Amino acid sequence: MPWGLRPPPRRCRRSAPLPQHIIDGLAREIAGAAQSAYVVVTDRNGIRFSHPDPSLIGKKLEEPVAVLDGETHVGFDQGSLGRSANAKAPVFGADGSVIGQVSVGIEDTRVLDTQAQNIWLIAGFSALVLALGVGGSLLLSRRIKRVTFNLEPAEIASLLQEREALLHGIREAVLGLDDDGRVTVINGEARRLLQIEEPALGKPVAELIPEGRLRDLLTGELSGADQVALTEDALLVVNRMPVSTAGRSIGSVITLRDRTEIESLVRDLHSVQGLMEAMRALEHEYANRLHIVDGLLEMGDVEQAKSYVSQISYMSRSLGEGLRARIAPPELAALLLAKITVAAEQDVQIEVTAESRLERPQVDQAELLTIVGNLLDNAVDALANTPRPRTVTVQFDDADGVFIAVRDNGPGVPAEKIDQVVVDGYSTKDPRPGMRRGIGLALVRRIVHRAQGTLDVFPGPGGNFEVWLPANPHLAEKDRRADVD
Repeated sequence: MPWGLRPPPRRCRRSAPLPQHIIDGLAREIAGAAQSAYVVVTDRNGIRFSHPDPSLIGKKLEEPVAVLDGETHVGFDQGSLGRSANAKAPVFGADGSVIGQVSVGIEDTRVLDTQAQNIWLIAGFSALVLALGVGGSLLLSRRIKRVTFNLEPAEIASLLQEREALLHGIREAVLGLDDDGRVTVINGEARRLLQIEEPALGKPVAELIPEGRLRDLLTGELSGADQVALTEDALLVVNRMPVSTAGRSIGSVITLRDRTEIESLVRDLHSVQGLMEAMRALEHEYANRLHIVDGLLEMGDVEQAKSYVSQISYMSRSLGEGLRARIAPPELAALLLAKITVAAEQDVQIEVTAESRLERPQVDQAELLTIVGNLLDNAVDALANTPRPRTVTVQFDDADGVFIAVRDNGPGVPAEKIDQVVVDGYSTKDPRPGMRRGIGLALVRRIVHRAQGTLDVFPGPGGNFEVWLPANPHLAEKDRRADVD
């Protein structure tokens, strides 16, 4: 059946219309609905049943029927209406054989016009997309230029290389944080001083640093220039500076300096200066004593001169011998003797209790000297500008590890300040030239903590500090082997 055309209802032979009349009407309706130039229906012999030109209906096609092979054909043909683009489809009978052909065509001029319209439409859309792309590229380029401060990609790469070389080539530790406290920049020296081994970029600094004064300085909870913080291995000087661009905050830059060795040298120099001052004072004292002896001899009172010389000789000798009799380590005995002499010049009397004993302390000698020296210095400083008498007592005991107690008759530590006095950087005194305050007790606390000992601070009146250090098993084994040998 051609193109789904239903056969007309059966009528009597005299009233049955001709097939071409029915088919032509349907073809015209289809051509109008499809907006095609023509719809031509023929039988397999090429006889037309429909055509836009009624005079050609019933006549044979100029060209042969193309669909006798049962396939659809598409192309351009030169027909009775001129050259057109058409599609030819077979019409099958009930037995499946080809009984006709349907040809639908569009004038080639119309196709070309449609193609031209499509070309212009595509060209217009392409031009619009191109214009939008160029505009977007220009806006994006301006945005990128503004963000990158009008730097070219080669300049940005060069700046990045220079920044990396600068960050990792300097001895200063540098840490960069954004406004949320997340790490944006960190160099190798900062990792070493802060003991950060894990990836740090993008993480909050509060997660990388344990709780304490150092973390408070890095996060900005504590502020100030050249703030001091103690870690397990170093004394750090911390500076935190806010960074802004175009009036907008973009974070902060933190620099850290390792002052461990320098601070140790400064303290050693301070101790040497104290000893020199003590020696100068002793020089004056001995000069005065020599003048007394010389005056007695000039007056001919030889016996009195002998008695005076014996008395001062015994006093000097007994002090040193008394310390050595109770304090076996010579370094510690020498330190105590020096501190006693220096304190005497400040009108402070340091006494080692009679029951003190330190025969063979099984702790690190350098740590022991640091603890005793700092506790005595703090006690002497605490007695400045206090009424006389000013006394400091020191007690030692090595029955179980090493016990050290330093007490003075000064104002002592207020009960509400006990937890603060051992924090690095805390001090109630004015700083001495070239030396930082708030380090001594913090150093003592760090040494005691590393040795797994205890540091007890008792409230005033009167300063009272007690330290206990457990015996070092390695030193104990060394002493045992020495005794066996």
